[in-house]
Amino acid sequence: MAAAAGPDEADEAVRGTCEDASVCKRFAVSVGYWKDPYIQYFVRQAKERKAPEINRGKLEQEWGHLTCYYARVHGVSYLIKAFLEKTECNCQIVNLGAGMDTLFWRLKDENLLPRKYFEVDFPMIVARKIHNIKSKPPLSKPIMESHSGDSLLIDSHSLDSSRYSIVGADLRFSADLEEKLKKHGLDVHLPTLLVAECVLVYMTPQQSAELLRWAASTFPVAMVINYEQVNMGDRFGQIMIENLQRRHCNLAGVELCSSLDSQRERLLASGWEDARAIDMMKVYSFLPQADVKRIEALEFLDEKELFEQLMQHYCICWASKDSSNLGLANIDF
Repeated sequence: MAAAAGPDEADEAVRGTCEDASVCKRFAVSVGYWKDPYIQYFVRQAKERKAPEINRGKLEQEWGHLTCYYARVHGVSYLIKAFLEKTECNCQIVNLGAGMDTLFWRLKDENLLPRKYFEVDFPMIVARKIHNIKSKPPLSKPIMESHSGDSLLIDSHSLDSSRYSIVGADLRFSADLEEKLKKHGLDVHLPTLLVAECVLVYMTPQQSAELLRWAASTFPVAMVINYEQVNMGDRFGQIMIENLQRRHCNLAGVELCSSLDSQRERLLASGWEDARAIDMMKVYSFLPQADVKRIEALEFLDEKELFEQLMQHYCICWASKDSSNLGLANIDF
């Protein structure tokens, strides 16, 4: 077993997962799994070919924790759009640990922007993203087009326009997070969607519980989407953990990923209501069959059993609070 990493080294390993995820997403887009015209401006093209299981599910290998498959993109997008529909876009989205995510630009293309879209990540990742936005017109132009009012505020670790904001902050310190978000126009009275994809698992159970409690107590009308590992107590899950530990990437919150029930319970215990959780094999079964056939025709999948195991070790969980009776509890696949 690899030696335990120090705090700085552990944080650096977590930041490295952003690059792994972005490279894999760009590769998947390049071979046609889904459309994303903006990912190319954030990440280089992958030089080596990735296995089909990586694109459709997730394969934990020594070179990284990869987060790029169509079922995840479809599943998370489906829930986000359901929230936008229920709120008629009169809402805000807070993307926690957003990395090089391109959702803001894709929602703008579909005329589905919320009142404001926030992204949060480590300051080092935020600085890189802001540099890309500033230097590439296909990224900066949509922000300017949606902006109104005073001049756009931008420095090395934050960007704030009337519809899009990116903030450098550590999610383990919710008071600092709240202060920075409010400085950029967070409205606690607006229906709020919080999205966390492979983020909470890198925090201790106490840290993630504090973040979830903060969100549940701050927003009267809100929904949270959490995508991460599940069923991690079996041998397959242990191999996933060991592969990540070899590159000093510690799943500090993995004990909460033991089952779908444990994932639901953590949300309920933090003050959320109507919590649900399904594994990614279930999400895959909900995909339009024509799209499934298109995806499976892209590359021949040798190990169907491996693919199913991968999908059974990731899940989407979501929960809501709905004092305005918008029907958030009815959002489901």
